[in-house]
Amino acid sequence: GFRYYMVAECEFNSSKLNDIEFTESYYYNKLEFIRFSSSVGKFVGYTEHGIKNAERWNNGPEVIARRAQKERVCFHNVGVFTESALTKS
Repeated sequence: GFRYYMVAECEFNSSKLNDIEFTESYYYNKLEFIRFSSSVGKFVGYTEHGIKNAERWNNGPEVIARRAQKERVCFHNVGVFTESALTKS
C-alpha cells in the first residue's frame, strides 16, 4: 500500500516567541515532498509534486493559516510544557 502522513513540530529553546520554530512536513511513502517552516515563512517543495503544491499554497489561504500556527499552537503549548517540566524537576 501507500502511506501519506504529516508531521507538525514546535522546536524551542525558551518560551519566547522568537525562539520557537513551527514546521509542518508532508510525506508520501517516507519521502518528504513539501514543508512549511515559520523561519522561512512559506512552503518549500522538494519533489515535482511538492514544488507545484508549494506554489499554489503560498498564493492561497494555506500559508496564512500556517504562519498563525506558531503563535496559536506552539507559543501556548511551549508555556504549558515548560511550566509542567519545571514544576516536576
